[in-house]
Parts: sequence; C-alpha cells; structure tokens
Amino acid sequence: MIIFVWAQDRDGNIGKANKMPWYLPGDLQFFKKTTTGKTLVMGRKTYESLGKALPNRKTIVLTRDKELHLSDAEVLHSRDEVLDLANTGEPIYVVGGAEIYRLFMDVADKLIVTKIDAEFDADTAFPEVDWENFSEVAKEAHEKDEKNKYNYTFYTYERN
Repeated sequence: MIIFVWAQDRDGNIGKANKMPWYLPGDLQFFKKTTTGKTLVMGRKTYESLGKALPNRKTIVLTRDKELHLSDAEVLHSRDEVLDLANTGEPIYVVGGAEIYRLFMDVADKLIVTKIDAEFDADTAFPEVDWENFSEVAKEAHEKDEKNKYNYTFYTYERN
C-alpha cells in the first residue's frame, strides 16, 4: 500500500526553498502520530531539508545519485525498488517532495493531507490529483489557537 502524507495551503502549495513555509505544531504532531513506526519514502531534497532521518521510522531516500550513501537511511534509486518493497505488504508512506509524489501518484492507495486555511509565498505546489479516483473517508477540523496560527483540517482519501 502506498500512502501519501503532506500538508498544503489553500492554493495547494507545499514548500518554499525546500522547506514548509509555515509552522503548525498540530500538523507536526499529527505527522508524527501517523508515521511513527512506519516506512517513509522521501526524495533527497526532503531528506536534506530534515537534516537526518526522523526517529522511530524506517527512512528510504529515493535519488538518482548512485554515489549517495547515508548512515541513517536506506538509499534506493528507482520507483520499481520502492514498489517491490510495497508489494511485500509493507505500507509505504510517501512524504515528499513534489517530484516523489508525482512519481507515485498513479499507484497511491491513500492520501492523508492537512489543508491549511491560509495562503503562503511558495515555489512548490503539490502535483495534480485526479480527485475522481479518490473518496473522502475521514475529516478532522481544527481551529487556530495559541499554538497554531491557522485553521487546518486533516483529510483522508482512499482510492476508489
């Protein structure tokens, strides 16, 4: 099973200069709860923006760079290698960036997205989704508060 996890603003933007253009503790906690103990697939730029593999998760970095070796993450070089892993029955959580989402969009089984009710200056948008292929199965709205400056909603969609 291929599961996408991401956050976006009202315009579908997900990043600026390889970072998220917002700070939303409620979403960070949700991401941690959703992905702890799981296998994450990310691109090299996403890995570099984090600075290291996230704790208590198996991290796979997908890159074309055959010379890249990481002490805290497995390095794979093709979509097929990731799909082989998914075919073993292990759920794979794709966590960015945009190129990696685009690469696996046609095989994504579940989409978990935080939609932030604000607009941000950004240079990267989430790839186009054919929403006719997915149905909403869960929705959890949150109002802004002293820790979270924006209203935000967690959505889960499953492929039809």
